[in-house]
Amino acid sequence: MPAPSAPTPSRDVRRWRRLLADEQYEATVYRRLAQRRAGEEREVLLALAEAEGRHAAHWAALIEAATGAPPRPGRPSTGLRLLALLAQRFGSVFVLALAQQAEGRSSYDREPHATAAMAADEQVHGEVVRGLAARGRARVSGTFRAAVFGANDGLVSNLALVLGVAGAGTSTRAILLTGVSGLLAGALSMAAGEYVSVRSQRELIAASAPAPHAASVVRALDVDANELALVYRARGMGEAEAEVHAAAQLAALQGGPGRGAHARPLSPSPGLGVPAPEDGDDVVGSAWAAAGSSFAFFASGALVPVLPFLLGLEGWAALLTALVLVSLALLSTGAVVGVLSGGPLLPRGLRQLAIGLGAAAVTYALGLAFGTTLG
Repeated sequence: MPAPSAPTPSRDVRRWRRLLADEQYEATVYRRLAQRRAGEEREVLLALAEAEGRHAAHWAALIEAATGAPPRPGRPSTGLRLLALLAQRFGSVFVLALAQQAEGRSSYDREPHATAAMAADEQVHGEVVRGLAARGRARVSGTFRAAVFGANDGLVSNLALVLGVAGAGTSTRAILLTGVSGLLAGALSMAAGEYVSVRSQRELIAASAPAPHAASVVRALDVDANELALVYRARGMGEAEAEVHAAAQLAALQGGPGRGAHARPLSPSPGLGVPAPEDGDDVVGSAWAAAGSSFAFFASGALVPVLPFLLGLEGWAALLTALVLVSLALLSTGAVVGVLSGGPLLPRGLRQLAIGLGAAAVTYALGLAFGTTLG
């Protein structure tokens, strides 16, 4: 990088040092994530780290040309420091989702000293991380869905239950008994519902798989009639494409020309909306894992509004404490959903809070209508 013709403003050097530090930390994040991955995902993450290293070299060259001294990185952003720490400790889809957001906040398209290629790189990096995060979300979708829904249902339903009976003027002991009963009943119901739901979905996927004996009859099919094409057409393929795939399947089995070139086994076709049966675990998840996480998270959520009463608080002090604790928990779960879905944190958190407090307000009003207020 040629030396500037005029003295470089110190503010530019400070910005370059910060950008250098950010790039170095981003490279560190990807290397740490790669340590917890294998195969293709590991290679992709290492390639991202190498690309961030090239960007860091750009800023280092600018700093050295402007100062005549070895480049010294500045202070990276707080978010990237936290991300590097999380990548070292966890390396989960949560970290990938945060990295996706970090890539989306790149300012290279507005940075006068960044090249057009660097700005384009950052856009592409965002899409690469989005793809990696999507793969991670697919792996945890069933369990994560059960966990988030379970926690939110526990928070909202038990808070509404506690406020409803409290609005009717019920004693503290009765409120506590109601809250604990709601916790156990709701957690067991959620677990049973999730188990049945996931188990049923896995059975539907299995029902879409070809019969075990179907592949054994392919060799005996009439090549001229080629009824194998009907199988592919029944699964959503067009007539011409089905004929090509069926002919290739028969040619492969008979050792003819085009052996295996277009052959497709008798299995649900990717892109036709029917997951392959061997992919059922990734697509749907484990029924027991969904049930267990649903029970645990519903119970943990439902415990929050009961906790002040368990600690000995009574009356308005207990109710206000429960409201504050549940509000913080709803904001947190909403923010987690925002991070993992790639959306903004605050709007998601406020949405969860509004829904939860709205339901609690309705049940408290009903309790007032059918009972007496707290003294």
